[in-house]
Amino acid sequence: MITYLVTMAIIFAVLLGGIAVDRLYRGFAARNPQLGPFRDNSKCGCCTAGSGCSDTSFATEPAKPAASGR
Repeated sequence: MITYLVTMAIIFAVLLGGIAVDRLYRGFAARNPQLGPFRDNSKCGCCTAGSGCSDTSFATEPAKPAASGR
């Protein structure tokens, strides 16, 4: 009987922990909309990820040379 009660308490604690993590993530996503999987992808993407810009005007501009610090 004690094993049954301990098992029920562990399952309940795991479920409450999952709900708490979900609420923490939703709060973080609401405060930081530019991060995470729900960010706006309709604009220029992250160049380090290889997605590039969706706007063709950025793709046709030549690269500017870097200024030397000498």
